Amino acid sequence: MSGMVIIGAGHAAGQAAASLRQAKYEGPITIIGDELHVPYQRPPLSKQYLSGEQHIDRVYLRPASFYTDKDVTLKLGTTATAIDRDSKSVTLDTGETLAYDKLLISTGSRARKLNIDGSDLPGIHYLRTIADVDAIRAEMASDRNLVIVGGGYIGLEVASVGVEKGLNVHVLEMESRILQRVTTPEMSAYYHQLHTSRGVNIHTDTTVSGFSGDGQVSKVLCGDTEFDADLVIVGIGIIPNVELAQDAGLEVDNGIVVDDHCRTSDPDIYAAGDCSNHPNPLLNRRLRLESVPNAMEQARVSVENMLGGDKIYAAIPWFWSDQYELKLQMVGFSADGSSQVVRGEMAENHFAVFYLHDGKVVAADAVNSPKEFMVCKQLIGKTVDQALLADSASDLKDLLASAK
Repeated sequence: MSGMVIIGAGHAAGQAAASLRQAKYEGPITIIGDELHVPYQRPPLSKQYLSGEQHIDRVYLRPASFYTDKDVTLKLGTTATAIDRDSKSVTLDTGETLAYDKLLISTGSRARKLNIDGSDLPGIHYLRTIADVDAIRAEMASDRNLVIVGGGYIGLEVASVGVEKGLNVHVLEMESRILQRVTTPEMSAYYHQLHTSRGVNIHTDTTVSGFSGDGQVSKVLCGDTEFDADLVIVGIGIIPNVELAQDAGLEVDNGIVVDDHCRTSDPDIYAAGDCSNHPNPLLNRRLRLESVPNAMEQARVSVENMLGGDKIYAAIPWFWSDQYELKLQMVGFSADGSSQVVRGEMAENHFAVFYLHDGKVVAADAVNSPKEFMVCKQLIGKTVDQALLADSASDLKDLLASAK
């Protein structure tokens, strides 16, 4: 019997299964996941789960009982090996074949690996799955030397956990500043100062050339410089899992190409999450986003359209990062701005930076400023009084009311 088949078991998959049942779909739903866990949240892995603050049950999107109660079949520890578009079926590594009416590909992404001398030594880790974090946690003991390769959000989140656990932490970044690919020089400088003030050693313009050790990593080599390492975590980006779609003849270009309804080049196959490349009508360009809100909303839109609806996916991207006691919330892309206005005090770790272009708000970074973040989500694309915007004593409601 055909039904709805979902390949991948992350945020998008968990949301899609829930949305199908909420929409009163009564047919079979099958989720195929190569890990042994029910769909879970990835953001806490490098933060609360790594620190031990959150138990694994709180990482799961929904308890395992939800899938039983909603009659959702989970095929975990199982990999989809092929999609046959002609017969509308998916082949699994178990040899089983599943027929589908509509198929959702939410295969997510995987950690980009280093392939240099010594990169296969024990003690070198990537942080993408629960199993990855369990292995890292087993080696995180105080006074050990932790070297993090990559000064992006994942690397910095791990650095904050590591230094609070008493490890000697070094972050190695090949660019001239941390977070260079994702934020402004001012925000990079703010986070550089924050981490160094907490005891993290940050090394920019530093490229890793290899690792050494006798049966276990003990040094990270950077040309003529070397760093002692008991534990290494590499965070140098991710790669979308598109191979299955590509082998099936679907259009792929920096992700599985979908239209504004989350449909692939095959009208019976949809894609959502990190693996998809979608048009954003609000930003007038195509995007491949590595973001939880994007995965969840694309899943909802996909489901509505899989069930015969006509819903367009149009959302301004937003993200967050927890480092120490600080929550950074971001909406839009700061690179789209040509000027910026700071509201609050960066030195007091309570501020928002608004980015504008042609007088209109296009993005914001808010640190421990949830109200400003929520207001900015409503201000995107609008012209604002910049004096009011900069004055932290002014009422945010007045700011919204005066926006055009």
